[in-house]
Amino acid sequence: MLGGKRTGSRHIAVVLLMCLFWYVISSSNNVIGKMVLNEFPFPMTVTLVQLCSITLYSGPFFNLWRIRKYKDIPRSYYYRLIVPLALGKLLASVTSHISLWKVPVSYAHTVKATMPLFTVVLTRLFFGEKHPTLVYLSLLPIITGVGIATVTEISFDMMGLISALISTMGFSMQNIFSKKVLKDTNIHHLRLLHLLGKLSLLIFLPLWLYIDSFAVFRHSAIKNVDYRVIALLFADGVLNWLQNIIAFSVLSLVTPLTYAVASASKRIFVIAVSLLILGNPVTWVNCLGMALAIVGVLCYNRAKQITRSREQLALPLSQKSNVKYSPLEQQTDPYYRGSVNGKLSNGLHRTTGNSLLANGSGMPSGTATRLLFV
Repeated sequence: MLGGKRTGSRHIAVVLLMCLFWYVISSSNNVIGKMVLNEFPFPMTVTLVQLCSITLYSGPFFNLWRIRKYKDIPRSYYYRLIVPLALGKLLASVTSHISLWKVPVSYAHTVKATMPLFTVVLTRLFFGEKHPTLVYLSLLPIITGVGIATVTEISFDMMGLISALISTMGFSMQNIFSKKVLKDTNIHHLRLLHLLGKLSLLIFLPLWLYIDSFAVFRHSAIKNVDYRVIALLFADGVLNWLQNIIAFSVLSLVTPLTYAVASASKRIFVIAVSLLILGNPVTWVNCLGMALAIVGVLCYNRAKQITRSREQLALPLSQKSNVKYSPLEQQTDPYYRGSVNGKLSNGLHRTTGNSLLANGSGMPSGTATRLLFV
């Protein structure tokens, strides 16, 4: 009994510590990103640095952490889903940095609170998924809050608003379609992040060379070798990579609802830290709009949880979702396909890996794939 309580307390302590690291790293990433873009106004180059960080760091560290690898994905499936996902990641990253360049961090994150709205619309559009009235009602405070924050934003910029909306839509689409890829291919979510990062970099590099490279090399920070700007760029890339890793680690330790609440709390933390450190001017009405949008996100998460609980009571236990997926035949890696009595389906013993980063570790089946991009 005491051992169980001790284990439960240790789990809570680990989750709280991971959330603290997540909040601090995410806030630092946003503040440093804003500082970089204020002095070095090249959002495409900042995106390039982050993609390079994902590409360079992920492979060695994931091998060190013994993250399971994946088999080759069929070429037709690769071009039909993986390439569009990489393009979506690229578009979302670039527009996210444009919004961060044009508007304050606090306002950019308030606009990103509209992600549930995009998720509802896109799942209805692509999968025909219907949502109950409670979910639709939970979107009202989000829309109202973002509207109030937009009208009262002192540093409002139309390009910044449009970029933030496009970025939010892009991340929402990635979350939806990455879930299908994870289900179809059985690829580990961190390996998918690495794969998309490499492919996005390959697609983006020629575009960056054509559009941004000459202006970047003529900028005083590069010509005069401003070590402060270069160090900030490097730190931004590392922090962005770490933020994704820690977000996935938290997701593997808690339920989806807990993760959603932690993610909304992280957004509040980022907004508060950016206001404190960067000191962009805000009014109390603007703060009210931000708060209302965040409360709306929490209401949406609660509405989805209530709906999911009702569906589980009404439907057979074998039916997990009303969205149908068709796994690829014979394309999942048999070594990781499943286990029976402590052995893998091919008869070999399961190797021990990093349980913190294991796909679905410590969670109900499938819950580790609900959110991939943050």
